[in-house]
Amino acid sequence: MRLAVANGHASFVDGGFGKTRFQGNSHGDYKADGGIYEADVIWQPRFGNALSANVSAGWQRDKGFDLYEAFLNVLPTSTVGPVRLSGRVGLMWPEISLEHSTGGVWSVVNTITPSAINSWIGEEVKVIGAEATARASLGDQDFSATAGVFGWNDTSGTLLSFRGWALQDIKATATGYFQLPPRNAFLTLAQANKTQNSVELDHRPGFYGRIDWHPPQPVGVALFYYDNVGNPEAVTEALQWGWRTRFWNLGVNAEPIPGTKILAQAMTGSTIMGFPIHGQEWVHTDFNSAYILAVHDFGKFALTGRIESFQTREHGSLMASNNSEDGWAWTLAARAPINTYLTGFAEVLNVQSKRGTRETLAGPPQSPFESQLVFQLALRAKL
Repeated sequence: MRLAVANGHASFVDGGFGKTRFQGNSHGDYKADGGIYEADVIWQPRFGNALSANVSAGWQRDKGFDLYEAFLNVLPTSTVGPVRLSGRVGLMWPEISLEHSTGGVWSVVNTITPSAINSWIGEEVKVIGAEATARASLGDQDFSATAGVFGWNDTSGTLLSFRGWALQDIKATATGYFQLPPRNAFLTLAQANKTQNSVELDHRPGFYGRIDWHPPQPVGVALFYYDNVGNPEAVTEALQWGWRTRFWNLGVNAEPIPGTKILAQAMTGSTIMGFPIHGQEWVHTDFNSAYILAVHDFGKFALTGRIESFQTREHGSLMASNNSEDGWAWTLAARAPINTYLTGFAEVLNVQSKRGTRETLAGPPQSPFESQLVFQLALRAKL
């Protein structure tokens, strides 16, 4: 359950250029909203010592009820020399986010709202595939390597190009979609007003890889590469397009003093769609984002602060350069368990961004720059 007070113009949830799931009134002034925003069910059966499953589904206020993840975990009891092997197969999010729990329902741990990077992972980087991980120790250092192949993620990149980054906690589902903001006249006709979450268009498997290093100090480093190998010229009758989306992600976590954790991620990549005109596809968006987060535990109470920046640069032949954006945000959050079943959260989020399409495509026209404040109180119940 949640209570939110926010300002700002129309949210992307309603097809606007707002950077959060909340918005102000018709004039952009503060407006309150509240109620139940999410209800989930998780099933984690075991089939012996080496095989288990994770199936999660839920109701989200802006999307209805649908499946989140459904995958098998394989953890052989034997090893190959000093190497321990494991694997997953099914519908899942690759392990990129440092802010989310990897089990259960992929929920953010210390805040209400994820960073821009992991908000986008939750929206457009869910796959149906298989991955294998090998882990080994060398002296007092631990290493692991993961390789995955996947499909049903050909529309990844649609939101980043047409809407840009956002900070929000709505998760992609198996059959769901996200609303798109206004586009220019040609792309309004060429692209549907909604982008579907899980689509296979070109029958070309994508791949990703991850390398982890854990030295004896309380530090972890992970480097991740993703390429959906999408065909940017593939399209369905419903005008869902293929996108060629690639990115690198670097994640670092550390505990410099007992009770204090530092998380940092940086991402850089590109996505393209459409046919080439004079050597350049209709849409070609380069994207970058980075954040650093610190959380300190005061007994059972935890306080979290995060700062981040995000950027896109548009080079497409049929997308004006004012589709590019620059922005930054800060978040301050508190988490406190109430009892065995209830946890309370409070959060203040400020997002400042500049995107030229607010002035040319929003109706009525807005300033390209917007600063939005969101205040939230949340209560999570786990049974």
